[in-house]
Amino acid sequence: MFDDLTKPLADRMRPQSLTDYIGQHHILSAGKPLYESILSGRLHSMIFWGPPGTGKTTLARLIAQHSDAEFIAISAVLSGVKEIRAAVSTAQKIHLEQHKRTVLFVDEVHRFNKSQQDAFLPHVEDGTLYFVGATTENPSFALNNALLSRARVYVLNALSSADLRSVLDQALNDKIKGLGSMGIEMPELIKQQFADSADGDARKLLNLLEIAVELASAKGDTEITLDCAKEVLSGGVRRFDNQGEEFYNQISALHKSVRGSAPDAALYWLCRMMDGGCDLAYLARRIVRMASEDIGNADPRALQVAINAWEAQERLGSPEGELSLAQAIVYLASAPKSNAVYKAYNAAKIDAQQSGSLSVPVHLRNAPTKLMKDLDYGKQYRYPHDEPEAYAAGENYFPEHFPPTRYYHPVERGLEIKIKEKLQHLRDLDKQ
Repeated sequence: MFDDLTKPLADRMRPQSLTDYIGQHHILSAGKPLYESILSGRLHSMIFWGPPGTGKTTLARLIAQHSDAEFIAISAVLSGVKEIRAAVSTAQKIHLEQHKRTVLFVDEVHRFNKSQQDAFLPHVEDGTLYFVGATTENPSFALNNALLSRARVYVLNALSSADLRSVLDQALNDKIKGLGSMGIEMPELIKQQFADSADGDARKLLNLLEIAVELASAKGDTEITLDCAKEVLSGGVRRFDNQGEEFYNQISALHKSVRGSAPDAALYWLCRMMDGGCDLAYLARRIVRMASEDIGNADPRALQVAINAWEAQERLGSPEGELSLAQAIVYLASAPKSNAVYKAYNAAKIDAQQSGSLSVPVHLRNAPTKLMKDLDYGKQYRYPHDEPEAYAAGENYFPEHFPPTRYYHPVERGLEIKIKEKLQHLRDLDKQ
């Protein structure tokens, strides 16, 4: 009989060997470096990066087990320098007295600051311990370069639907650690609903299953019904991690789908972000940015559509206002594309920053006072409306000694075709 059936199901079902471990086939298949390293007992420091419930802690335990190493776990959420020193001291004692290696597992390692992360380095260097960190954040941004250079990063993926179904079956059939002895049936359709709701997170899946089984048992049912499943699964949201790695991945996918003229994909990513609870005002701001950055003057209406959508969203709120954002996204994705204004702005910005405080030419200055008129402010200014075609051909509007520069190069798409023709005609007049 299992030691403690009072523990949560997710804890009881934690795999005890690589054979029981489900998922992460890209790093744990025969021939893969990590898999072969674990089987042979060759330890090295490493970082596991992946979303919650993908087996980071379990994998660290299995590595220590296969390597016959002591396993010490601390959490960066609950620990500080005191706990780090205590863990290192324990590892040193084990090394001296038992001649045994130690795996120090640090959960949520990205929560440690630079000095706390640096505290591990000398002990990793001298072999006192092997460092295994787990993080849901991108290690490139969350961890020190010094720590990253001493540890190999392994990416753990969200579990697939098939993996989650395997986790479910394992828990339902196991009569020692799992729920097999309770005789609860679960139809295939409902299994899939649970797998979909778990969104790649095995821990979340087992927690949901445990609640469903308790609810069914309390009602005297031997099967998890559709009503039971609906009650348990209601209110769940997708993995989103607001302002974290997944957040920026999804906004990047949305922006690139719009830029790539893929309205269906753009709608999908917009709905994913809404489903994850993204701030609608943030989405509205980004949509306005897309209108200027990737469409620009190829279709100036895109900017107005985006601003109108933002205003509608603010006035209507959710869920009514969400449709206006969807309308804007579809319009932007379908519109002709041009980044000519975006590129021109960036080029002009660099020149403005590097050219210093060049004076405005005298002929371009206003002269509202007698003194300014006496100083010839605006004296040689040519009023375009008094010139043929309302254009002062050959006039220069840049500062003196600053070479006239072309920043804006319209593309052969949308309204910019006409803009390009117009500007070329004006340049021909300048030459004449």
